[in-house]
Amino acid sequence: MRKAVLDIGKTHIKLLFLSDNTELASFSCKNSPITGMYSQCDVTAIWSWLTETFRSCNLTSSVEALIITTHGAAAALINDANLSEPTGLVLPILDYEDEKVESCESDYCDIRPSFSETFSPSLPAGLNLGKQLFWLQKNYPEEFSSATAILMYPQYWAWRLCGEKATELTSLGCHTDLWMPVLKQYSRLVTQQNWQHLFPPVKNAWDCLGTVRAAVCKETGLSLSCKVFTGVHDSNASLLRYLKLNKNKALSVISSGTWTILMQVNGRLDSLADHKDTLSNVDVYGNPVACARFMGGREYERICTALGGNIVMSPSTQDIQIAIDNDWMVTPDYSHGNGPFGGKTPRQHCPDKPLSPQAIATLYCALMIDRRLDDLNAQGDIYIEGAFLKNKRLCELLAQLRPRQIVWLSADDTGTVLGASALTEFEQYDGNNVAVEHCAPSHFDKIEKYKAQWLARINQSN
Repeated sequence: MRKAVLDIGKTHIKLLFLSDNTELASFSCKNSPITGMYSQCDVTAIWSWLTETFRSCNLTSSVEALIITTHGAAAALINDANLSEPTGLVLPILDYEDEKVESCESDYCDIRPSFSETFSPSLPAGLNLGKQLFWLQKNYPEEFSSATAILMYPQYWAWRLCGEKATELTSLGCHTDLWMPVLKQYSRLVTQQNWQHLFPPVKNAWDCLGTVRAAVCKETGLSLSCKVFTGVHDSNASLLRYLKLNKNKALSVISSGTWTILMQVNGRLDSLADHKDTLSNVDVYGNPVACARFMGGREYERICTALGGNIVMSPSTQDIQIAIDNDWMVTPDYSHGNGPFGGKTPRQHCPDKPLSPQAIATLYCALMIDRRLDDLNAQGDIYIEGAFLKNKRLCELLAQLRPRQIVWLSADDTGTVLGASALTEFEQYDGNNVAVEHCAPSHFDKIEKYKAQWLARINQSN
């Protein structure tokens, strides 16, 4: 089957054409929010790029299935009557990093469900989608009241393409405050705010919603028979391949990009805590998944920039050992409020311009991943997906730090895309086509001493 996968990440957008699991062509562009009444997702630019890319590719007319995967913490308020309009929105889609949302924090805390109910930690800015919706309703009541539906971000794009609405649980259940993963129902926040009628019926990520609208076919060159599927949250797209590969086994999947999301399959929820930025995600089957996170990709970039280096993922073994020998390190928080040490003041314990900023950033991210796995009481094999596959030293460091677990590397860096692609034939998919490589541990001297010093400096900082 020929298919196209649209992957909308926080910083990059990709459109890939595949035949089964073989990539035929790929296109990408940068993704950035725009200013307006508030910081917002630039859906107009995304749509323009998407339609232009489809028109320019000679594979478009042969695409039989289309599936969308996106970052989380984004939702669209639409009005059904607006489908003929450019965006269909009654309000722009809010960028989850807009700190304006914090202005409602006090009022929101009064109605926010408990962590034990939703397993959603309290997060900064608009990372809790419930807080986003509350802020929009409070500040733009007229526009909010005109909405006929709330769509999670993947399902917004599916609606633009085929005209059918759906709700899907991987986006709905990802630190939103809107869903109870254990009871598998909406939280009391939804009922208290009378939002339940705005959410369309829940569909499986692998359900076909319909075919591409005639107007979209004319704009893109897609076939009228091209099927549009419900879609999925990006971290869960990375995870789903392993759900079928390792049925009923404990395992950890690390999805890396702007965010590094650690998911413990068949893990316990009782180890999760609000103050540690741990949470329960929801997989494509609707089951809770213990998770921990930090802004790994974003922090790597900020550390390299702060230390005067280029943002590349190629530190040498020698440079890492030099950093370890000299106790050159940085301590959190370079993400401004996320992860296990959110809110701490970032510190440099190294020269202003060290020999290799990338080595210090690599050590930082490896230690953060190690700490996050501890927070999950991680068991079983570890599988790494995404951007950090480009940093072999980081993966080897993690294997050295986790001697009781085997580390595997996805054989490609498009696990999110391949996971999303599998949804088009999910009931027949058995996970056997997941290609992984064993990651041998590094052998750095004094790494445990370096780790202890890193933790001690964190504990000493404010």
